Amino acid sequence: MRLSRDEANEPGGLDPIAESLTTQVYNRLRGDVITGLLRPELKLKVDALRRHYGFGASPIREALSLLTSEGLVERHEQRGFRVAKASLAEFDDILEIRCWLEARALMEAIECGDRQWENAIVLSHHHLARLARAPAGVAAEPTPEWELRHKAFHMSLLAGCRSPTLRRFADQLYDRNVRYRRLAGPVSYPPRNVAEEHAELASAAIDRDADLAVARLVAHYRKTSEFLRSALASSTLHAV
Repeated sequence: MRLSRDEANEPGGLDPIAESLTTQVYNRLRGDVITGLLRPELKLKVDALRRHYGFGASPIREALSLLTSEGLVERHEQRGFRVAKASLAEFDDILEIRCWLEARALMEAIECGDRQWENAIVLSHHHLARLARAPAGVAAEPTPEWELRHKAFHMSLLAGCRSPTLRRFADQLYDRNVRYRRLAGPVSYPPRNVAEEHAELASAAIDRDADLAVARLVAHYRKTSEFLRSALASSTLHAV
């Protein structure tokens, strides 16, 4: 939902400098919400955010409004902004929507994707496969580089889908799911070989086997969900 510089220069648009500041604070706030540095339901006071991030009040309010439209921040009349609530019910809802939406996007990508799409999958998987998610045998948060490569791989699978709206929703839901993964804390997957799951998913997509690719994608998400849900259920989240 970033505003482009062209949009900022349109009549009635934001000033280019103000737009740049808004984008900067938006990215920082968004990252801190997704990684859990800003905890669910935390009150977001503009003055406190201004001092912490070093930006003016106007770009902070603009950024908070953008995050509200993404469901990461909530706005309450007369009470200002808060980090969005987190619940097992929403976690389950995000999972179901992701499975349905990405299945549709992946099927279309397999049908319409060209050689460049295939090459992008191969390259993104190669970069991901070279990295360890976390130190061997340790339940730890993924490294920042792994996080970036992991998202790039999953988005590359959908890149052949012709609908930019569908791809944008998939991107946003991916980040909202990452928020819950970070709220769950360090989680290990001892019975799983996640790297092998990624390799098999990439292979099915490149082989243009839509049914197999979708089945592997959904199974991949549901396996992760089982581990995360257990961790979230024992945390401070409420199943409401």
